[in-house]
Amino acid sequence: MTAGQTLQDLVEAFTSLEPHLLEPGPTDDVLQTITSKGVRVVPGAEHSAITRGRPGNFKTVAATSDLPLKVDSIQYEFGYGPCVDAIIDNTTYVTGDLPSEERWPGFGKRAAEELGVISMLSFRMFLEDDDLIAGLNFYSSKPDAFDEHAQTIGLLLATHGALALSALRRGETAAHLARALSSNREIGVAMGVLMAQHKISRDQAFDLLRITSQHTHRKLSDIATDVADTGTLELPRLQ
Repeated sequence: MTAGQTLQDLVEAFTSLEPHLLEPGPTDDVLQTITSKGVRVVPGAEHSAITRGRPGNFKTVAATSDLPLKVDSIQYEFGYGPCVDAIIDNTTYVTGDLPSEERWPGFGKRAAEELGVISMLSFRMFLEDDDLIAGLNFYSSKPDAFDEHAQTIGLLLATHGALALSALRRGETAAHLARALSSNREIGVAMGVLMAQHKISRDQAFDLLRITSQHTHRKLSDIATDVADTGTLELPRLQ
């Protein structure tokens, strides 16, 4: 994310995606929608997938084509790769030259030679109070396919995906879970602070808290407490 991007820019981008991602329906349909939408809105993305599971036992639960399934199976075989490591290391990984990637040498060469994948962008999806971990991944046949803007849009999609997976665990729709979270007292106070400071709506204030929670991998309620105590919310920045 560029230094000049404002909180308002971030929530407006997030809001533009939400009507397509939180429609009523089974959560697995929402996950499929997130991957499909990702290919359309993340610059450079040709394929997308969502991974879920535990170290040593991951499964691709949504994908836009067979290619991510094949790429992911190689990662699961090696036990490392952008997707696997983003989930385990609790971070975001971007690579634009898989054949020469020193972090994942075996995987990178096979992904490029066998499947033509040169660039990947992978996010840990932060799931509150869930013993499973998950990640959102994007794939491209082009070198250095994912710039800062692509990483920002990917973060917003990962935020939606995390909410959808949390809803799946609770047997709820993602929209219902969002409403339940927003009713928390500390979250309500933080939303009020952000609304007053940045002249944004209630929904936009809640979205900012969700985005920050996803990016920092901290509970939304903890982020809200910090905002209530300090009166500020640090703008998420991708590495």
